[in-house]
Amino acid sequence: MSQSSPLFSVARAHAGAGGRAVAAALLLRRRPIAQLPHSIHGLRCLSPARATPSKTLLSLPRATLSSFADPDGDGGSSAKASDGGAKAGAGGEEQVGECEMSEMARAFHISPRVATSISVTIAFAALTVPLAMRSLVCHGTFRMNALAYFTLLSGFYMAWNIGANDVANAMGTSVGSGALTLRQAVLTAAVLEFSGAFLMGTHVTSTMQKGILVASAFQGKDSLLFAGLISSLAAAGTWLQVASSYGWPVSTTHCIVGAMVGFGLVYGGVDAVFWSSLARVSSSWVISPLMGAAVSFLVYKCIRRFVYSAPNPGQAAAAAAPIAVFTGVTAISFAAFPLSKVFSIAILQAVSSGAIGAIIVSRVIQKQLGDLLSSEAEKIASAEKSSAQQAGFLSDIAGPTGAQLQIVYGVFGYMQVLSACFMSFAHGGNDVSNAIGPLAAALSILQGVASSAEIVIPTEVLAWGGFGIVAGLTMWGYRVIATIGKKITELTPTRGFAAEFAAASVVLFASKLGLPISATHTLVGAVMGVGFARGLNRVRAETVREIVASWLVTIPVGAVLSIFYTLILTKILAYFM
Repeated sequence: MSQSSPLFSVARAHAGAGGRAVAAALLLRRRPIAQLPHSIHGLRCLSPARATPSKTLLSLPRATLSSFADPDGDGGSSAKASDGGAKAGAGGEEQVGECEMSEMARAFHISPRVATSISVTIAFAALTVPLAMRSLVCHGTFRMNALAYFTLLSGFYMAWNIGANDVANAMGTSVGSGALTLRQAVLTAAVLEFSGAFLMGTHVTSTMQKGILVASAFQGKDSLLFAGLISSLAAAGTWLQVASSYGWPVSTTHCIVGAMVGFGLVYGGVDAVFWSSLARVSSSWVISPLMGAAVSFLVYKCIRRFVYSAPNPGQAAAAAAPIAVFTGVTAISFAAFPLSKVFSIAILQAVSSGAIGAIIVSRVIQKQLGDLLSSEAEKIASAEKSSAQQAGFLSDIAGPTGAQLQIVYGVFGYMQVLSACFMSFAHGGNDVSNAIGPLAAALSILQGVASSAEIVIPTEVLAWGGFGIVAGLTMWGYRVIATIGKKITELTPTRGFAAEFAAASVVLFASKLGLPISATHTLVGAVMGVGFARGLNRVRAETVREIVASWLVTIPVGAVLSIFYTLILTKILAYFM
């Protein structure tokens, strides 16, 4: 990792600029998110011209990504900041005129024309690619082809909104802590989300998605069931889009479950819904954030106790990294990707995978930070031993400074990026089913094979869902990334790693134990847990209230929208089917 990376820029800001840098960072946290900051030597500061209340972009949605405007994360943006401030003072009206399309442009530091071109290209592909898919051309009549085309577009719409909202689970903390720039995060997530959806996405799905609806309640009612599945996709996508526009991280699983419950309750009766399954899903509102907060609290306290308070914090971080990687890779390999059905062989293969991962990470750290580690070790050896901090597990420990802080942030930055990559790949493989499951079931009705208990999902449909996730991430993903990475609590590489590692661990093991869990709720809880570990006042209560409120209304809103859409769609389908 070069010394111009965002991690080292943050480290130098804390260490080199001293108290003034910290004061500037604290002031920045209190500025409105809608004002456009610029990065100066790794510290994101507001241009005076942009900080003027009259220049605030009041017409924009609440969720903006102005805090991630610097794509490179290096000191080279200081000139851009001063130049941008001068332009803002002279062209306020022009700035307001560009608001509608320039939010994406500002987020990725590209021109509005390029942002518009990207959006138009995605829209064109979404409208034309289904015309060449076998799932569309296999139908004989024009009406059936039109319905199949509409079904594929509905699945894309849901996948697009999954990308816009849920991908922040994987990349929000990495961007917020400075481990990755926004552009790096989006490009990395795009590759991994698509790969996960295409390679690991489930090829078989239950016709009644997630076991929420009783299949027998809709036997002989193919037209009604088709309308309900399409309406569920549209309803869940609509609510996700509203939530994303405000930057609220909501559960896509809860969206689709709420939509299907609303449809089943009104058009199939009380007996058409598995109420026990709905109760399990609802309980995850409480279980997921609490477990995420508890584990991240402990992880972050362990980092502060055993790394920050060590005589040589940098060396302690470098020693802890391979251990954490070994533990994580071993657990993931055994629980999520068992390479053998024989228990002893699976354990051996998982341990081998963990050992390989630990060796690779150890060598990378030594290569990138070896000189700093050696020089700092010599300084520590010559210093008095009494300078080491002695504190309890829950004590408030002062963090390292200078080169020691640079090493600690560098080590945990690597680990956070690794954990974010895994979560992104796993998310693509898992949550694509929320869009593709109902889509495949609807297509099976058109193809006359809806009576089958399980529906095989074509590979091209999995790729279609992966493309939808990537498109939503590219066009709108930055909105929820802003909430996860910046609005709940201030993140650094150590805090970001604690939240990411805790969320991944909770989701993995809770899923294996059969506990109802939501990845979105778990990560939000984990980020809050890191904030609570630093003090109750370090978590922004207003943001938390908005997020919790959006969780509570997700299932009811999805149900109401699904009922409304089904009412309209059944009238339209009376002509087609």
